[in-house]
Amino acid sequence: MTEPGSQRQRWIVCILLALVTMALFLPATRYGFIRYDDQDYVTENKDVQQGLNLHSIGWALTTDHASNWHPVTWLSHMVDCQLYGLQPAGHHLTNLLIHTANAVLLLLLLWRLTGALWPSAFVAAMFALHPLHVESVAWIAERKDVLSTFFWMLTALAYVGYAERVKAEKPNRQIFYILALVFFALGLMAKPMLVTLPFVLLLLDYWPLGRLEFGPAFRWRLVMEKIPFLMLAAAESVVTFLIQRRFGAVQSLGSYPLLSRLANVPVAYVRYIEKNFWPVNLAVHYPHRPLGTMEVLGAIVVLAGVSIVVVQRLKAQPYLAVGWCWFLGMLVPTIGLVQVGNQAMADRYSYLSTVGLWIMVTWAVRDCVDSGKLPRPLAALAEGLTILACIVLTSMQLPYWRNTHTLFAHADEATGGSYVACYNLGCDAMAEKNYPEAIDFFTKALTAEPDSAGWADHAPDYNNMGYVYLQVGDITKAVANFEKALKLRPNYGEAYYNLGCAFLDNKQPAEAIDCLQRALAIDLSVAAIHYKLANALAQTNQYAKAILEYRQALKLRPDWDEPANNLAWLLATCPDRALRNGAEAVTIAKQASERSQNRSPIILGTLAAAYAESGKRAEAVPIAEQARRIALEQNNKALAEMLEAQLRQYQNKTGASNP
Repeated sequence: MTEPGSQRQRWIVCILLALVTMALFLPATRYGFIRYDDQDYVTENKDVQQGLNLHSIGWALTTDHASNWHPVTWLSHMVDCQLYGLQPAGHHLTNLLIHTANAVLLLLLLWRLTGALWPSAFVAAMFALHPLHVESVAWIAERKDVLSTFFWMLTALAYVGYAERVKAEKPNRQIFYILALVFFALGLMAKPMLVTLPFVLLLLDYWPLGRLEFGPAFRWRLVMEKIPFLMLAAAESVVTFLIQRRFGAVQSLGSYPLLSRLANVPVAYVRYIEKNFWPVNLAVHYPHRPLGTMEVLGAIVVLAGVSIVVVQRLKAQPYLAVGWCWFLGMLVPTIGLVQVGNQAMADRYSYLSTVGLWIMVTWAVRDCVDSGKLPRPLAALAEGLTILACIVLTSMQLPYWRNTHTLFAHADEATGGSYVACYNLGCDAMAEKNYPEAIDFFTKALTAEPDSAGWADHAPDYNNMGYVYLQVGDITKAVANFEKALKLRPNYGEAYYNLGCAFLDNKQPAEAIDCLQRALAIDLSVAAIHYKLANALAQTNQYAKAILEYRQALKLRPDWDEPANNLAWLLATCPDRALRNGAEAVTIAKQASERSQNRSPIILGTLAAAYAESGKRAEAVPIAEQARRIALEQNNKALAEMLEAQLRQYQNKTGASNP
């Protein structure tokens, strides 16, 4: 039975840990969204932005968006959008609150398992305050990491409650077993990396629960207990692999050879250990690089050496084996044997796995203190300095996550030149309309990371470079870059779309039609392609086809004003009078004008033309006057002159003008 004094001490430590964690990471609530996966998860995801409703919940349960099936993660983002809208502070705060809860739950779990408060508190502090974990906390799109770990902790706590009741032969133990299964299922639906949890439960059965001491029959029972967990993990693994392969997230052996993957495994393990105990040059992306034979062999020797020591000390120090297998095993899904993405390793993968390393170190220090080999004050001083070092390093790492530019500029510096860093810096500059800088970064991306084992695809660089040149009006360079992108990736729908836009801008509608039709053959669901194709068809006098494409664009995006305006104009003024429909044109233009609060002179001009076509010239005249007045207020003299010409036609009762 726990003494009241130790109970109070435990809760004081929990509160102190929570307060320090919140204070350390609180600056992240002032940071913005990152243009790196945050778009998929929040800022450009209309389903998530709806908040919780029947449609969005159904979408969360069935979608494989972002190359994953993780409905619990989607639901958490929806709740944030419902509470905070697109204010990033609230989204960051949710990540921080979950991370803080995880740290407290880890402390309680280790204390429940071992009864050792201070070692448990130190491991929890390393988990809570370590700079390696900044990525999981400060990155809104990495909600799945902190959220899945929350359910991991609840699963482990429920399992410990079950195991204790089995040992004491208490009733109601099955309730805790069912709770553990439910929490595990929810965790898998937050992030599939939790598939290794059943094996961690087996490790905990060995130490500190000591459940393997009850003989062969009971050991078989321990295995049988894990079968439902293993079945859930297997199902999630299959679903995740199939989804990620379908979306191209899983790299093929042709693009990243098996020998290269095998070589990276021991090196990545050692680098995780290195960054856990010497966390410098941390980056959001670590590119693959050439690995020398001696480097690979050296890593294998390090891992083998630790493993040998762990086996030798199995009976005397069982926590070494548990911590070591915890670390090695939890990284298996992300270590690169099945290569997902193009990173050699990632800080976020260490979020829970490195707890095993701290268990090894902390309980080894405790043994040294208990045996008199290490003075207790010296051990306490070392642990205190380690915590302080983590606080300092985390406070230095956190500001890199202020925005996309600071994040990837640091990644570029920390990794000595990364394709992903240069590419994302270019995308960020492009989004900020800093086109000269965008061109510089995309040019650098084309020469960065020459060690990419032949699987880097530079088609997006050329496509984005072409887009930038298109924005600055250099059609020739834009077309050249789009064509380079298509040469590298023949089924690149976005490049076909952009090339079609370039031809449209260059008064080449026939060439634009060909490119846009190719883009539609790849993806029929993009409203923008239908819209641009309709414009090109209208320019080549294919009015009936243009009307169909405008209608399709509006079917996909009903509230989009540009195709609505063009469709209404064509229905009101089409040279082929058989295609005119003044009444429908009025309806479409009126709706579009109301969406723009009747402040768009172009849409008002179209509405006037629609009224004129439907024989309501009395309504057309004041609307045309209003449109001309707003155009003058906006200093758009050319549009004002065109609208004045239309107005005179309506006043002279000559009908609507042709385009």
